[in-house]
Amino acid sequence: MSAAPPDDPRDEPANLDPRDDPADLDRLRVAVVGAGRMGRALVTAVSSWHGPFGRGFDGVSGSGVVHGFDVVLLAVPDDQIALAAACVRPGPLVGHTAGSLGLSVLAPHQECFAVHPLMTVPASGADFGGAGGAIAGSTDRARHVAAAIAARLGLVAFEIADADRAAYHASASIASNFLVALEGAAETLLATTGADRRLLAPLVRASVEHWAALGAEQALTGPIARGDHQTVARQRAAVAERTPELLGWFDVMCDLTRALADRRSR
Repeated sequence: MSAAPPDDPRDEPANLDPRDDPADLDRLRVAVVGAGRMGRALVTAVSSWHGPFGRGFDGVSGSGVVHGFDVVLLAVPDDQIALAAACVRPGPLVGHTAGSLGLSVLAPHQECFAVHPLMTVPASGADFGGAGGAIAGSTDRARHVAAAIAARLGLVAFEIADADRAAYHASASIASNFLVALEGAAETLLATTGADRRLLAPLVRASVEHWAALGAEQALTGPIARGDHQTVARQRAAVAERTPELLGWFDVMCDLTRALADRRSR
């Protein structure tokens, strides 16, 4: 599925100026490439953006007429960004939405940018408002456009250097993807008792809210935090008996939790 290009193919692109208000993106013509979850979420969030176009989009129509896009934003899988960038003809600013990659992947576009919404994007869509947005730009103009895109999505923009992006993205995976995997382990074990997994939801929400307000050390509770070794031993025995495939995970999480508790007690 792809939206139509700008109405008049003879229109000129807007004259991007780094002195412009980065929150004003309405005058810029933005094309989103990539029809996956991120691409669909972006064009849903900003109705004036065009797309999502396929990965081979080159910034021109099938007949070769330039449509005056100011920005081409690549929301494609990380291993497809370089190929998608190479398809875009010189002219518009080109950016990507990958969290772990820097700007070199966008070569040969020397003026380029990145905007990574720090938000999970499920199949049902995403609400970007208030989430962080990791931006980067090869020039002042590119950085301003990245900030403008972040603002248009309702993101709180912050800069991440290329050398830090893999570590930044790993922290995001731990905070989001790994958290879901942990909850999956919890519901697997709980299922052996016959209880509904939804009973865990208030506990999960409260734990995350306390972490957000206090930080990890102060939010930590439970038997390890209070030094109740006998309870932990009973828990471990239950995991070993009922879900032995989770025992290695349980031991690793106990070690991480003990380290956190030790830091708090210093």
